Amino acid sequence: MEAFKHFSLEERITIQNELNSRKSFKAIAEELGKAPSSISREVRRHIEQKESGGYGRHFNDCAKRFSCTLENVCQGAFPCSRKLCRNCKKCKGLCSVYLKETCKRLSKAPYVCNGCEERVKCTLEKSIYKAVTAEEAAALLLRESRSGVALDEEEIRRIDDIVTPLVLQGQSIHHVCCSNKDSIMCSERTIYNYVNDRVLTAKNIDLPRKVRYRPRKKTKTRLKVDKACTAGRSYKDFLAFTGNMDSSAIVQMDTVLGRIGGKVLLTLCFVNSSFMLAYLRDANTSKSVTDIFQMLWKVLGKEYFVELFPVILTDNGSEFSDPAAIEFGPEVSRSDEENNMRTHLFYCNPSSPFEKGAAENNHEFIRRILPKGTSFDHLTQDDIQRMVNHVNSYKRKKLNDKSPHETLAFLHGEEVLRRLGAEFIPSQDIILKPELLRS
Repeated sequence: MEAFKHFSLEERITIQNELNSRKSFKAIAEELGKAPSSISREVRRHIEQKESGGYGRHFNDCAKRFSCTLENVCQGAFPCSRKLCRNCKKCKGLCSVYLKETCKRLSKAPYVCNGCEERVKCTLEKSIYKAVTAEEAAALLLRESRSGVALDEEEIRRIDDIVTPLVLQGQSIHHVCCSNKDSIMCSERTIYNYVNDRVLTAKNIDLPRKVRYRPRKKTKTRLKVDKACTAGRSYKDFLAFTGNMDSSAIVQMDTVLGRIGGKVLLTLCFVNSSFMLAYLRDANTSKSVTDIFQMLWKVLGKEYFVELFPVILTDNGSEFSDPAAIEFGPEVSRSDEENNMRTHLFYCNPSSPFEKGAAENNHEFIRRILPKGTSFDHLTQDDIQRMVNHVNSYKRKKLNDKSPHETLAFLHGEEVLRRLGAEFIPSQDIILKPELLRS
């Protein structure tokens, strides 16, 4: 029996074909010379969920789908030609009596619908094992495990509290590591990498000798964060959580880069009103993001903050790798999480910017004023606020020719805008060109 070997694509194709032929894990294991438990883990690890109906039937996984007689649940929210709502796959997100049903066969081996004789007429969510998809997922996991550094947010904070104050006192990384080797518990080279990748508060400019040397040419390595921070916060979790929630409750968060290695912007876009907040940061670090949310918490107060930021959707950038500090705040106790939580943070799927399209669309206005590649180093937060005021005062067709500023005032009141420092710009004075920040 072959042990401690990765499955090849050919072996995965064999597994898929045998599952389609309704073979057991034991029979597949004997054919491949593997342990049945290895086959079981491989299948369960790479199950692909698919919302598809049966032959001539729409997808519908409601437990009441056969007896339901409801009509016009959507109330004309979108064009619908179905007489009964059970025949419409969109009723799932609108019906108040919807109750999801999962096939009981999926709770035991083989855990997938491959080879199921009922699959052709089943309207429930399907669990499928595909060899090609499994191979791609395994290859991606293998690449990620061999690149970057896996970081735990608590460990970063602990190391940062030791290293940064000493570096700012003029001590070298070598001296800090030698004097605190029993506390830091990682190599000198690793600390240099953390400083270079902006993981720690200390920066290269704080190292007097390093700034004298021209950096060596090398292949850029991507910093990898601890994936545990995305557990329970995936895009699928986001869709399940928001369900029937009004889109006005969703805020999309992103980063706009200037010169590589220079200052960056944090943007917050309120989906329903297209209103945008932007904040200048000295470095693209996790701490700079949490500091901004702590500032907003103090400026807005609990009542307005919770009203404005019930749900936040962002990407998988390393600067957003401390979700707990955003959701709870740095000083809040976790003993009573439900009462102490001030917002809910979720992550888009990797390489899927369209999932936060409102933020991406607003970035087009920023790029009219600050074209891609422009350095932000000479700008101040007052400059950024002036730019955002002009963008938020620009009328939008999707808002019935109202501006985001006017729409947010209608939804949340003028007091919120006052606390955020927003100012309305008359239509004839709006400038969306680089000249705005040159005056």
